Amino acid sequence: MKQLQKIVALVPMRHHSERVPGKNYRLLNGKPLYAHIVETLLDVPEVSKIVVDTDSPVILEGLAKNYPQVGTQERPEHLRAGTIPMNEILLHDTALEPADLYLQTHSTNPLLRAETLSAAIKALRDNYPAYDSLFGVTRLQTRLWDQLARPINHNPAILLRTQDLPPTYMENSCVYLFTRQTLEQRRNRLGERPYMFEVSAAEAWDIDEELTFQIVDLLLKQRGA
Repeated sequence: MKQLQKIVALVPMRHHSERVPGKNYRLLNGKPLYAHIVETLLDVPEVSKIVVDTDSPVILEGLAKNYPQVGTQERPEHLRAGTIPMNEILLHDTALEPADLYLQTHSTNPLLRAETLSAAIKALRDNYPAYDSLFGVTRLQTRLWDQLARPINHNPAILLRTQDLPPTYMENSCVYLFTRQTLEQRRNRLGERPYMFEVSAAEAWDIDEELTFQIVDLLLKQRGA
């Protein structure tokens, strides 16, 4: 669709990580974590430009040396605190990088495939403007309970097999597609009519602690990536 032709991929990467020190530039299956998502995005033909937003001199140096075709934005001081909402960072980034559509993902999703991102772009383009944005989700078919031990998605008196439960969906960090207009108006990546795009559990691993880092490292070795 003409109005969604130019796509800029935005990847925020902080230098410090509380739960996994040095996570974004730590070696994962032989290369820095950030390199996996950069190489994935380079294989997405619909993406016009990749821009990494970071406060990390290590990442900036590595990108300049090994991925000179990737753009960078050094995150300003007032946006570096861990408490700053991601939407504020994206408002800063999109103001500097004009595009018809923005694709945002994270370095912590190294199992994500280029084909999946292309499929997400196609899904929004084919359904725009009926859907005005898109976000990745993971299907859950398991018995969920709230903090007061109340069932959320099932009747305990009717013990359905988990595969027969109506699916629920968990937002993952794999992919967001949005326009600058949506971000400005709502201060959110999600518009009024977001498209839920399912990403397989095999690809949707998000590295947020030491255990998931080790699991994903093993999965990458098995994949041969």
